[in-house]
Amino acid sequence: MTSPPEMSLRQRLTDLTEQLGGYRGILVAFSGGADSAFLLAAAARSEAEVLAATSTSASLASGEWAAASKFARNLGVEHIRIDSRELDREGYRANGPDRCYHCKSELLDILVDVAQQRDLATVATGTNADDVAQEHRPGLLAAQERKIVTPLADAGFSKTEVREASRLWGLSTWDKPQAACLASRIAYGVSVDEERLRRIDRAEVAVRAALGRAGITSTNLRVRDRGDSALIEVDYSVVAEAIAEPTVVTAVLEAGFSTAEIDPRGFRSGSMNSDLLPEQQIRLGSGVSSWNLPFVD
Repeated sequence: MTSPPEMSLRQRLTDLTEQLGGYRGILVAFSGGADSAFLLAAAARSEAEVLAATSTSASLASGEWAAASKFARNLGVEHIRIDSRELDREGYRANGPDRCYHCKSELLDILVDVAQQRDLATVATGTNADDVAQEHRPGLLAAQERKIVTPLADAGFSKTEVREASRLWGLSTWDKPQAACLASRIAYGVSVDEERLRRIDRAEVAVRAALGRAGITSTNLRVRDRGDSALIEVDYSVVAEAIAEPTVVTAVLEAGFSTAEIDPRGFRSGSMNSDLLPEQQIRLGSGVSSWNLPFVD
């Protein structure tokens, strides 16, 4: 249920922790991002038993596991590693617009089993109200099918409010940049495999290092994989500086791409989805998409 807009943030936080405390136990799907970190912190403040779980598949960027582990440890929450095998799913490897459906299906199936084994009442994700409002969210469809709870979205917390509340609580993730999985960098129709994911990871680590050496600060960074070529996205405010710094493109070429260039439009969250036609988008409540989303692998 969405909280009234006039309700104070502190009261909404109190209501959220009380809501979470009503569960016998909660397994939080903890990606390490700002949303799931905030949800985990709220759950840790509740009376419920809490377990955090993070997938460490090849689609997780370097450094994310260590950061997530430290965050959970500081909260005093047990944190486990999940060995999800989305690359074994043909629908995931094919990398159509429904890729996230297959990825989330793999992860959530495992988490539901873990929750049952640990006698935890529910699995929860950090989905926020803005996520639900977006037009193309195949991962949310997988969660809906498995009756995964979304406490932040249910309470009406937007992305901005999640960050505001995280800062109020002193969470280190309050200003953490968005960090979608590495597979989200790959153009639809280009198959996903482990080496391609590792190449993207190498490239992004190398680009960030090159920017740092040049004294260029970009909060957001993506290396988009378009097959043999790469498109580098940095904050629009530093695009000109990055283009003028040749080591940025060189870093991507040395990571294994044949060609690379910096996108003059700058970083755009979800830019791969901008090329999808309306009929290719997967929405909550649609049952199946007109892209013929298969529910079995």
